[in-house]
Amino acid sequence: MKLLTKYSDYLICFFIFVIYQFTMAPSVVQIDSGELAAVQVTFGIGHPSGYPLFTVLGYLFSLIPLPFTKILALNILTSLYVTAASFFLIRTIKLLIENFVIYKIEKITNKKKQKIESQSVLFKLDNFSTSLLAGIIGLIVPFSKTFWFQSTSVEVYSLHLLLLSLNIFFIVKILFQKEIQLINWLLIAVLLALGFGNHLTTFLILPGLAYVYFSKEKFSAASFKKIGKMLLLFFPLLAVLYLVMYFRALQNPVINWGNPIDFERFWRHFTGKQYQVWMFSSIDAAKQQLAYFLGNLPSEFAYLNFVIGLIGIYAGFKYAKKASIFITICFIFTTLYSINYNINDIDSYFLLSFISFGFFIVYGILFLIFKFKINISPKANFYFAGLIILPLLQIFIHFSSVDQSKMYMYSDYTKTLLSRVDKNGIVLSYQWDYFISESYYFQKVENFRKDIKIIDKELLRRSWYYNQMERNYPEIIKDMKVEINGFLSALQPFERSENFDSNKLEFFYQAIMTRIITDNYDKHSIYIGPEFLDNEIQKKEFVLPQGYSLIPCGLLYKVTKDTNYVPAPSSNINIRFPQVDDKYSVLMKNIVYIALTNRAMYEITYKNMDKAKKIAANIIKLFPDRGLNQNLANALQ
Repeated sequence: MKLLTKYSDYLICFFIFVIYQFTMAPSVVQIDSGELAAVQVTFGIGHPSGYPLFTVLGYLFSLIPLPFTKILALNILTSLYVTAASFFLIRTIKLLIENFVIYKIEKITNKKKQKIESQSVLFKLDNFSTSLLAGIIGLIVPFSKTFWFQSTSVEVYSLHLLLLSLNIFFIVKILFQKEIQLINWLLIAVLLALGFGNHLTTFLILPGLAYVYFSKEKFSAASFKKIGKMLLLFFPLLAVLYLVMYFRALQNPVINWGNPIDFERFWRHFTGKQYQVWMFSSIDAAKQQLAYFLGNLPSEFAYLNFVIGLIGIYAGFKYAKKASIFITICFIFTTLYSINYNINDIDSYFLLSFISFGFFIVYGILFLIFKFKINISPKANFYFAGLIILPLLQIFIHFSSVDQSKMYMYSDYTKTLLSRVDKNGIVLSYQWDYFISESYYFQKVENFRKDIKIIDKELLRRSWYYNQMERNYPEIIKDMKVEINGFLSALQPFERSENFDSNKLEFFYQAIMTRIITDNYDKHSIYIGPEFLDNEIQKKEFVLPQGYSLIPCGLLYKVTKDTNYVPAPSSNINIRFPQVDDKYSVLMKNIVYIALTNRAMYEITYKNMDKAKKIAANIIKLFPDRGLNQNLANALQ
């Protein structure tokens, strides 16, 4: 029994890690997965804020000669981060259980009843019961939907969860200590520096920390001196982490986002200036994000645990007030900040809110145990069996929604797209979420179709991207110095938030785009992404040079100067779409469907009916529930 008590946390976390493996992605997935994996393996500079600690740890891990692809190895590292975060959350829950005050005894101190003293009585369990109870309840947050999802693929939020959980554990530990030594606060300073060295939203824990700090140290000269000592440790350590990014940028790696080689560029990259346009954009946007958060919160905890959490808010403030204040500050501050970030994939920004609410679920369970006088002891197997239903319910409900174990859609799509581009071809696109980010990994790490030059049309609007172009594709822009210098000169005041000439900026940008096509047409096959065609070109925001046109070719559109028939590589496309659609699979299916339909219509235009029929058969195979486009079906009759 003692042995089981001692290692119960590790056994619970082993169980968590095993379950995580069943839902882990085998390859790259949506959004930043491919880019971040490539940044780790190549020791590059990722998108703002650069994530130096995440990059360094991933790079060192990628050097281990494991019998997996690099992306699978890094996905495993991700699940290890989230499992370790779960370990410290379980340890925190133990502290909450051990310090839960369930009632007070009023004791008469003299016969005259002149003085009444209140004595607190704690929620008492033996060590085994406490460990087992903490382990069972500790499964609830790790298997909440967004928390669990962070374990499935490469993302900075996995390490963020670990560092956040470490900070929470030591803050709560300090909260319950009677005497706090300076070393405890210095440890918090180190953990905060590591957190900021990975993700800047670590600052969301600071208001809660401030409450704990001043409730323990009070407002005094001595307390502010301690803060000074913490900062003397915090800033040098944080500086070291980001100096790693700076010195690596000086070496001009293959992925050098932001090119932070001087203070101006470094600060712009560190603060994520290019994303600030979505911060505090409008009250309506904040209302919409808040409605999404509140609507999503019950499902994060499979509804039943959410109700228990609501009970826990009452119980927490009644029986564990100080801890509940800390938890509430973290919840409210995180929620208020995150609803003001107007992006689609906002869930991960609410992680601290979800963790905080998870702690109230702990208090709710403890309250119900006390209220109904449930016997929690090693002999009360029935009650422990009943408690295990709570996390098992979440596992059952959330498994399919977080399961990425069969997610090959993004790798299939990216490889299919690249394999149908001519040798040394140029692709102009901005499909970041399901192509460009993924191509970073396949090209830079697995060396798949490295000959293809992929240009992110939207990143061409950033000054640092021309350094990366010069580093990776110098031949494409070698004769465009006038246009590029004119654009960079017009861009400088914009990036410095000064007055700028938007017409001049757009003139040079359009000139660069045009020159990429005209200067390279005779040396490279040039392709346009479908999103580029459907938006900027169709809306006349970008006009192809005179005499040029587009034809459907593979999953892209090839630039051509004549009306002769242009053959395409095999149009037989096989992409393993997931059984359950999300917004990304719906978009990708639509892209593939339209691309194949347009190619089939192109073949019909040149009387290649057999080829058109083969493409039509491919469409039916990929989209059995959708069928053929009516115009295509009529043309094939």
